[in-house]
Amino acid sequence: MQQISVATVIAAISISATDAFVANPNTGRTHLPTTCATNFVTTGSHTSHRSIRIPSATQLYNTEDDDAQDNEIERLQKMAAKLRAEAASLEADKANQLAEAAEKAFRKFDINSDGEVSLTELKMGLEKVLKTEISDKRVKELMEVFDKSGDGSLQLDDFVTVERFRNQLEALAREEKRRAVEAGQESKRQEQEALLAEAKLEFLNDKEPTTKDKIISVLPYLFPLMDGVQYGRFLLGSDDASANPFVAILALLYTLYRSIPFSGFAAFFALNTFSGNPSINRLVRFNMQQAIYLDIALFFPSLLIGLGGLIVGAAGGPPLSNQAGEIFSDVMFGTLLLTLLYCAGSSLLGKEPDSIPLISQKVKDRMPTIDMFDNDGKFVPMEFRGENDDDKSDKDDDK
Repeated sequence: MQQISVATVIAAISISATDAFVANPNTGRTHLPTTCATNFVTTGSHTSHRSIRIPSATQLYNTEDDDAQDNEIERLQKMAAKLRAEAASLEADKANQLAEAAEKAFRKFDINSDGEVSLTELKMGLEKVLKTEISDKRVKELMEVFDKSGDGSLQLDDFVTVERFRNQLEALAREEKRRAVEAGQESKRQEQEALLAEAKLEFLNDKEPTTKDKIISVLPYLFPLMDGVQYGRFLLGSDDASANPFVAILALLYTLYRSIPFSGFAAFFALNTFSGNPSINRLVRFNMQQAIYLDIALFFPSLLIGLGGLIVGAAGGPPLSNQAGEIFSDVMFGTLLLTLLYCAGSSLLGKEPDSIPLISQKVKDRMPTIDMFDNDGKFVPMEFRGENDDDKSDKDDDK
């Protein structure tokens, strides 16, 4: 065998020692590799070698860290268990103290020692301990809170400490105060609503008509009567009618009516203006509006007869006879008189004459009502009501 010099052995050991520290390319640190180092041993003329596994520094450190972490977790678990035990002990001590205090208070409140505290005993005991007067209502509320059995008295199991009674009394007082505040607010709101409703009624006179209002409410029907006299020229012009005092009065009124220039237009605009005044009684305003509609209605029959005559004449037909025209005029005047008598009679009785077909419903639709007031008490005419509701809806949506 070839002989290995001492220098060769030393060089090999140096290389092994150097290789034991290898730089980590990721961290830049050196560590002990887990590879095997070769040691050369020379015995006599023979040189032998053996491999020894050397643990790295990282493995040593990880083992120590795991042991330390396990110890720390075990220590924290023991500490938590100890704290839970102490907390349970404190809770038990506190429960025992409360039970003892409740039993002691129960013995004081149970004046007749019958094993239960009645409503009277509870009131007397609380007033003595708390040194304040408590109403029977409040004591009854306390009894309802703590009386688990519902028999109207407190047994030892139901009884609590005086401090809990005090806290419950304070809670009941706060609740009563809250209810009082809410009741006051509700009362104030209702009062405001009542004032607003009263203001609406003052602004919009929908009250029961007085005797004066009833009489005044008949006068607007003179307007359609004067314009409808033309249909009664045959009846009123007869010899028998001239002796009738009603006809004489009617003739006088018609003469005065026609003596005023543009009397028809003046009467129309006057009735239309005053009917929009909400301070005037509703019955009067209603009759003003209905008188205008009746006067307008008188125009259409004459218009239809005139157009019919023109159409018949253009077609070569015979013209309308005088007798037919007289009958038509008499029917129109008779219908007008019956309508006006109905309106006058209902008005004098204080009732709206709202049964005339077509016309009365139109008048009702134009009459302002309480519903035309908004929540702020402002009057909104019917023609603007839809726009006002839309604006409110938009504001609510924005909110």
